Amino acid sequence: MHCGSSLSQSSLCPGADITVPEEPCDDIQVKELDKRASGQAFEVILAAPAPDAKGDFPLSPPKKKDVSLEEIQRKLDAAEERRKNHEAEVLKHLAEKREHEKEVLQKAMEENNNFSKMAEEKLNQKMEANKENRTALMAAMNEKFKEKDKKLEEVRKNKETKEGTSED
Repeated sequence: MHCGSSLSQSSLCPGADITVPEEPCDDIQVKELDKRASGQAFEVILAAPAPDAKGDFPLSPPKKKDVSLEEIQRKLDAAEERRKNHEAEVLKHLAEKREHEKEVLQKAMEENNNFSKMAEEKLNQKMEANKENRTALMAAMNEKFKEKDKKLEEVRKNKETKEGTSED
């Protein structure tokens, strides 16, 4: 409902150029509040809606047109197709998820087996090294004992020969 009035600039700006309509409007009232050096203030009052005016929203929902049996069947078929597509998509995602889980489990088992093999290999190497060290140590001790036995035997022989020569 345009009454021929216009606001050319915002009323918040100082020195705003405001045109007030010459002819009175029934639905809009403009009241000047203040005139200051900083600007002007107006109050714009809109009239209440007329009681006989229809609202934007109807009181009852709009009547639906008659739907044919073929259209209902077509909609049911489309809904069934969407349901099947959705179900197929869900099944596809589940299959992909299960496949991924299988791959993860397979990889974990392989890593576990590799770790076990490496640990067993290291243990065998350590045991072999310990066995070799023990064998070498035993051989060295045996050699040392043989040397001591030889020296003891020599000392005995020397003692016996000394005793044998001193008895004569």
